[in-house]
Amino acid sequence: MAIATTNPATGETLQEFDELTDAELDARLQRAADTFRTYRRTTFAERAGWLRRAADLLDEEAERLGRIAVTEMGKTLASAVAEVGKCAKGCRWYADHAEEILADVPHEPAGGDGARVFTRYEPIGPVLAIMPWNFPYWQVFRFAAPALMTGNVGLLKHASNVPQCALAIEDVLLRAGFPDGAFQTLLVSSGKVAGIVADDRVRGTTLTGSEPAGRQVGSAAGEAIKPSVLELGGSDAFIVMPSADVDAALEAAVASRLLNNGQSCVNAKRFIVHESIADEFERGVARRFEAKKVGDPTAADTDLGPLVNADAVQTIDQQVRDTVSAGARLVTGGKPLDGPGHFYPPTLLADVPAGSPAHREELFGPVATLWRARDLDDAIRIANDSPFGLSGSAWTADQDEQRRFVEEVETGMIYINKFTESTPEVPFGGAKNSGYGRELAQFGPLAFVNAKTVWIAATTPTDGAVE
Repeated sequence: MAIATTNPATGETLQEFDELTDAELDARLQRAADTFRTYRRTTFAERAGWLRRAADLLDEEAERLGRIAVTEMGKTLASAVAEVGKCAKGCRWYADHAEEILADVPHEPAGGDGARVFTRYEPIGPVLAIMPWNFPYWQVFRFAAPALMTGNVGLLKHASNVPQCALAIEDVLLRAGFPDGAFQTLLVSSGKVAGIVADDRVRGTTLTGSEPAGRQVGSAAGEAIKPSVLELGGSDAFIVMPSADVDAALEAAVASRLLNNGQSCVNAKRFIVHESIADEFERGVARRFEAKKVGDPTAADTDLGPLVNADAVQTIDQQVRDTVSAGARLVTGGKPLDGPGHFYPPTLLADVPAGSPAHREELFGPVATLWRARDLDDAIRIANDSPFGLSGSAWTADQDEQRRFVEEVETGMIYINKFTESTPEVPFGGAKNSGYGRELAQFGPLAFVNAKTVWIAATTPTDGAVE
């Protein structure tokens, strides 16, 4: 894939970028290694000051930065501006809390005899972040803010279709005061990633992306004996039981499924509804889907912008058609929109057959599936019948049902009477084929540290010593 800005609302390629040469890439990696030697010795106060300045710049320039994201990947302008604001929030949170999170942890071992024993958290060096296009700012800042506060330096290999977003992030951090080399954007193709991961100057890697990409990067990091964090795909269950506020659940289900034009790992994708309210829920989803306006992402009244590119439309359309051919019922939507750009309507499938694409694969677009559950046990069974385990949401007023969902749904995150969101205060990550490791909260700074055990024995005077 070329490194280029192609407007998904029109299909027009607006700007292309040259990939770094091998010599240029080597120079960037060396700069990162050289910068780390001095940057790791900066104080928490210095790093926090730079990060707060970055937050101020993000707030001041949210409209400009948001329009870049709209042009490159098609989300609505309102959601793009909100995403930039979320990045500012994340920067301020880590500026406020990283020093506390990374403080020495004391221990009192048996037989310590007055020794001072503690765990000291130390930065490990340059960390490579391989990031996706769907949240082109937030995905990066939720890595960069804690990594920079830890004393690590960052290397960003962003998705090839959002180069202007990638360069804008580096520019914001430089203007905020971070030293040259503390955070660098690498305009390289995915074919260069394995070599970067293996390079001795790079000490860790984090990826947010597809399951196949995660397998490749995780394997490369394991071969190089380096830590990695993987946040991969999801097919999140959205469970609704009879005691729930059905109208509130409907509004949340539709908002979650269509968030970011349906292109999020933690969109609610599988609506698992108790059979006693399933007909009502199906009609409610269909009515709300059909009322959404799909079109120009810069228009204030647009609900859904385009998918990211023509391949995304082709993939989701093929998944829908194959699932319907296998026996699923198409409730609404299900056909790409005519005209320029890469638009696909909100789509609802019901009666999905086992083994069909919508049963086992991630649907990365505005397509939901509806499943009917006989009872609580059946709802949990359906929710867990997926190779993915990123997140889930369950709607019920019954406390015993809430406990069962919390204990038995196999996900890295479970939200009760609320749909999933990522926020700096709360850990984020999945189970099963959705990856390993955690981001955000205390896990962000601690993901790439050397947790060094320190044991300082008590001084014992020698014979003849003067006390």
